[in-house]
Amino acid sequence: GLVIVMVFMIIVYAVPGVAAALALAIYTALVIATLYLFEITLTLPGIAGIILSIGMAVDANVIIFARIREEIASGKSVITAMKNGFHKAMSAILDGNITTLIAAIVLMGLGSGTVKGFAYTLMIGIILSMFTALVVTRWILYSFYWLGMRDEKFYGRAKERRTINFLQKRYVFFAISIAVIAAGFIGMGVHKASGQNSLNYGLDFMGGTSTTADFGKEYTIEDIENDIIPVVKEVTGDSNIQANKVEGTTQITIKTRTLSKEERDDLNNKLADSFDVDESTITFQSISSTISGEMRADAVKAVIISTICMLIYIWFRFKDIRFGASAIIALIHDVLVVLTVYALMRISVGNTFIACMLTIIGYSVNDTIVIFDRIRENLHGSRRLDEIEEVVNKSITQTLTRSIYTSLTTFIMVAVLYIMGVSSIREFAAPLMVGVLVGAYSSVCITGALWYVMKKKFAGKGQPAIAAASASAKSSSKPKKARDVSQKDPTQPKKKNRKRVAERLAAEEAAKKQQNDDAE
Repeated sequence: GLVIVMVFMIIVYAVPGVAAALALAIYTALVIATLYLFEITLTLPGIAGIILSIGMAVDANVIIFARIREEIASGKSVITAMKNGFHKAMSAILDGNITTLIAAIVLMGLGSGTVKGFAYTLMIGIILSMFTALVVTRWILYSFYWLGMRDEKFYGRAKERRTINFLQKRYVFFAISIAVIAAGFIGMGVHKASGQNSLNYGLDFMGGTSTTADFGKEYTIEDIENDIIPVVKEVTGDSNIQANKVEGTTQITIKTRTLSKEERDDLNNKLADSFDVDESTITFQSISSTISGEMRADAVKAVIISTICMLIYIWFRFKDIRFGASAIIALIHDVLVVLTVYALMRISVGNTFIACMLTIIGYSVNDTIVIFDRIRENLHGSRRLDEIEEVVNKSITQTLTRSIYTSLTTFIMVAVLYIMGVSSIREFAAPLMVGVLVGAYSSVCITGALWYVMKKKFAGKGQPAIAAASASAKSSSKPKKARDVSQKDPTQPKKKNRKRVAERLAAEEAAKKQQNDDAE
């Protein structure tokens, strides 16, 4: 997957793409070395953390290269464009990574088990990805320039794009999201009413039966997936099956839902008939859930606290709590949509579920921060609603290519994991692919619209945006009144002195008239 991403970057970005590919290779080597140095065991949640950090590393490069192309298109020289590109991309990269790093630190401190494993690898990945994007990529790119690759054709030029009016369809996007999430809750309710669990809880949550049998010969993982598990499924009628080889033996341990006495006997016969297993070597054992109620409570508490910390950081950085509130609502939206996929497709909710949700939270926040950073840059003190609407649409359009490329590269990595992985990995990769697509959708179609709606409904300090807009509309729709001299002339005396001044003027005029009469 990483190789495909590198090839993609080179095709799309030419010389900067080569720099990004080299930086990604260095990043991967650094991650592997760090995991080995600190003796961190790589589990599925750990892999999830690495996937998220690789996605953020690619995203940082895409942001930088997009900025360089914009600078070249504005008439800057290549070397100036590179310096300005890295400078302008800095705030978006730092805000996105620091926000996710805050979440990783909180999860590491308060989480347990899989949550802590995810947080460790994510924190390592974020730190190394920032280093490779902001330092390694920069010096590789400068090296190419000083080696003679100074023509702008090697770096590309941003094309002027017509601004897409995303906000015009905001209520359509809101309705689609509400409908999808509602379908998930309805599906969970239907399953609950029919006597099933609302979600398809796996063995890690529910416990079950562990069956160990000596098959008399070695089986590969592929053989177990293709030959043994389908036979077991005929007995259980459930796809939630885990099978592992016992090291140094020809035994295989099969974990399923809790089996009755009749089902155990049936499984005995199936294994004996299909694989010539000696029934005397078959043993059954009840197993409890590996994810305790305390672990689930720790995970929920860690996610809530990390979300509050992210909200505070976004509020502090953007000086507007509406940015933070919009990001958190979009985050909840992404989680609920993926939960809908779990509910309707009956994907097993097991040990990888928590890792998948945490990955989606991190990805969603990082995606949103980039667009908010561009909105903040383009605002320039705009207060009228029509101006703000144009700023939001323009900002989303400017970052649209980046959103597509980042989501595509992350999706490719997870898709390769799904195609080449075993069933447990596929159960993790499938909803994660949905999460990547939903994260891209919400960052483009939902977050900017949410911020605009909040900006419209809840104006901040100073002149409210909606009041300014309405005043502007009134002034443009009504004819201008005649100029009121008494109000506009700065030399006119204040109201409280007007009577005294009028009396003095009248007295002076009367005196002049009297003088004229005397002269006559």
